[in-house]
Amino acid sequence: MGGGDETGGPGGHGAAQGVPGARRAVEGYLLAQFPWYGLDEAFTGPRWLMQVGMAADGAVEHGSTGHGDEPSLRGELGGEADQRFTVVVTVASRPGRRSPDGNGMLEATSVSSAAWLAGSGLLSCTWPAQMERALRQDWLEQQTAIAWELADDLDGGGWSTLSLPVDGVPTDFLYRESEYGWVLAGAAPHGVHIGAYGRGMSAYGLGFAVVKDIEGYAERTTPAP
Repeated sequence: MGGGDETGGPGGHGAAQGVPGARRAVEGYLLAQFPWYGLDEAFTGPRWLMQVGMAADGAVEHGSTGHGDEPSLRGELGGEADQRFTVVVTVASRPGRRSPDGNGMLEATSVSSAAWLAGSGLLSCTWPAQMERALRQDWLEQQTAIAWELADDLDGGGWSTLSLPVDGVPTDFLYRESEYGWVLAGAAPHGVHIGAYGRGMSAYGLGFAVVKDIEGYAERTTPAP
């Protein structure tokens, strides 16, 4: 459903534009033919870039912007219960189309794509701290299968409806909570779908807006601890 590369973990941790890691992160975002979304100006905390996912032909398919604490940097230290973050996933709306090599078809993207990317992203940064490392892969595979099933059944009982502003316009999102955090997904203007996930920050009261200057966004990237 998601297409492209996995975007679970943060990428390009740099203090500012000009730092090589931050520059590489920004360059991927600048290649996109669609606008990126993040939290609106009501959020005044740290913001940071993650990685983009690309199709086989090099087209940018999706990517994520982070807000608050960078989860993967603290999870291994056992402090994930204290983390407060929201990650916003932007997915380009694509029709079903032939693969670049002409040998198959690529699935259309949808709200389910955004839900899948958000669900798998949440899993990637919420390892149970008490779990033995040897068991983590089994846990991840099991939880990933559940996330996939939920994303593929948006009409099922695992989702409720939550209205949040997108560029100031009230928009309905599909929303669910778990012991690991929350996930939401919905359609947005400008030919994209929005997914989001978070922990320690309530989804209620959040708002989404187009990132007007992704390079300026990168300049607000926080330094890694």
